[in-house]
Amino acid sequence: MRQLVHPGAIVPVRHEAVRTELKPVDGVLQKGEVFLAGMARVFAEAGCRGGFVNIEGGACDPFRYVLPAFSPDNDHAAWYSATFAPDAGGRFQAATAIFGERDGAPFLHCHGIWDTGEGALRMGHVLPFDSIVSEPIRVSGYGSKTATFDSIPDPETNFTLFSAKGESEPGNGILLRIRPNEDVAAVIEAVCGDLGIQHARIFGIGSINEPVFEDGRRVVCLATEIVIENGVVEKTADGLRATLDAAVVDTDGAIYHGRLVRGDNPVGVTFELVIVGQ
Repeated sequence: MRQLVHPGAIVPVRHEAVRTELKPVDGVLQKGEVFLAGMARVFAEAGCRGGFVNIEGGACDPFRYVLPAFSPDNDHAAWYSATFAPDAGGRFQAATAIFGERDGAPFLHCHGIWDTGEGALRMGHVLPFDSIVSEPIRVSGYGSKTATFDSIPDPETNFTLFSAKGESEPGNGILLRIRPNEDVAAVIEAVCGDLGIQHARIFGIGSINEPVFEDGRRVVCLATEIVIENGVVEKTADGLRATLDAAVVDTDGAIYHGRLVRGDNPVGVTFELVIVGQ
């Protein structure tokens, strides 16, 4: 597969996986809450340290987000756009937030699709400190009481990124982080096989270097942001198979949907996933 060259030394271990017991996380972000603060409250009320939620409906105003962008220098392989601040705020169509911590405080990473009143849907990366809930936002997902995602400096990419953190224990799920240039589906299949999960739903966000869909379409852009819209791993006669339907946004803001082809979708910067066994 194609390789995205990062500024730091390549880390030998190419993914981090923690098996854990996952429980439902459900709640509503209330009007006037900072997006991150509302999410932290919902996870605290569920007694969970880390996990994910899906977001459907509700709105933020002000709403701030960024797109992926090419790096302006050699310090990173990819970067972020200037901040978008739509006058009408943002009404969520669908999004996924990975929740964890940074420097001991709540933190999250959220990609999604929203309506900003500009005549076409937009997609990108939510700025969670700068977005304020203007209409209640319902969220639902799964979290762990013992495992989390910890945002720490990553010398390989020169970013501060979520890393799966915790001691593996018997449980119905996995928190997983995949490093650059590893095929997303292949790692999911290998991790599920190693940890004994044969049927599961897959939730997550990240980046892929030139995503390729099963129908042959290719997003010719090394800097993208991805959200898994529907993901499963199943046991087949040929072994475990991960099927990933995803939404993709490129540096121009163009949005694509499709099923990612197995074996030709290498992570760009990082990919964070929660795998919920069935």
